Amino acid sequence: MNLSKIPFTVNRKLFIFLFVLMSSQVFACDICGCFMGITPYYNRNSISLLYRYRSFNGYDGQSHSLFPNGGNFFIPARSQNSPITGHAGNPEDYELYRSLEIRGKYFINSRLEINAILPYVSNSERYNGYTSSISGIGDANFYAGYHVVQKLEENFKQQLIAGAGIKLPTGKNDFKNNDGIRYSSLMQGGTGSTDGFVYLNYMVGVGKFGASLNTSYKINGTNNRDEGIANSTTSFLNIFYTQRIGKDIQVMPSAQFFYEYSAGEKYKGIKTGEHVMNNLMGGLGTDIFYKNIALNAGIQKNIWEGETDHPMSAGKVYVGITYNF
Repeated sequence: MNLSKIPFTVNRKLFIFLFVLMSSQVFACDICGCFMGITPYYNRNSISLLYRYRSFNGYDGQSHSLFPNGGNFFIPARSQNSPITGHAGNPEDYELYRSLEIRGKYFINSRLEINAILPYVSNSERYNGYTSSISGIGDANFYAGYHVVQKLEENFKQQLIAGAGIKLPTGKNDFKNNDGIRYSSLMQGGTGSTDGFVYLNYMVGVGKFGASLNTSYKINGTNNRDEGIANSTTSFLNIFYTQRIGKDIQVMPSAQFFYEYSAGEKYKGIKTGEHVMNNLMGGLGTDIFYKNIALNAGIQKNIWEGETDHPMSAGKVYVGITYNF
């Protein structure tokens, strides 16, 4: 990317941002890894606020709405008195997962960064005409990344980051309705398990064009009910373009492709076949930068999904703001 015309007051290194989308922590209570989010590199500390929304709606052969009827994009009021029913192919059934996250990044030195994600989650489900919503603190994530390669020439940028982290069971795992019946493990605020993950992120930029490829592998533990999620893998490809507008504004539109796989839920170490994830999504995003502030937004829709008897993946939306210092 061409950074030569970016004013010194905003620090030229600020404007290469990567979409490190390592799946969604919010999806089905962390079924497919840890969503790293939109991360500024080149020795910039940052604090961010990110809102994420994920929708599952419609069964195989039915339409899949990103915003199903009766569902809320924003965090709804808690509703825990609805009966708990099974899924029976009703086209109005849905599962919605939301997360409002505070994120922090701090560079120990020029190559080593540490990160934290503290989420507040809200999950909703509708089955056979009955709707339930829960909200609460989610599972916190802490991870570190090491910049193995840093090549920052005028018209050619190249970067490789290797990292690892841990997810702690800070979210409530025993939400129940007013009849005392516990909601499914994927509706809970947290998984109740301690999990670990590793990731690699590679970025290359030539002139105003660039691409980043991120891949991760997550090793999931079990909670005190012997529930767990099978280990998962995710990959994300982001192709972006940098366009300067005026003196202090820069815009980076992007095309995004995301793949995730997990064999789903486990009970007492045995895979149940529930909530198997095998799907590919694609969409568009944009980052708008003004001095030390970045505004981020994106939307992805499902392209392909493997066989499942649950509502299918409809897509995801995210919006965020980042302050760099």
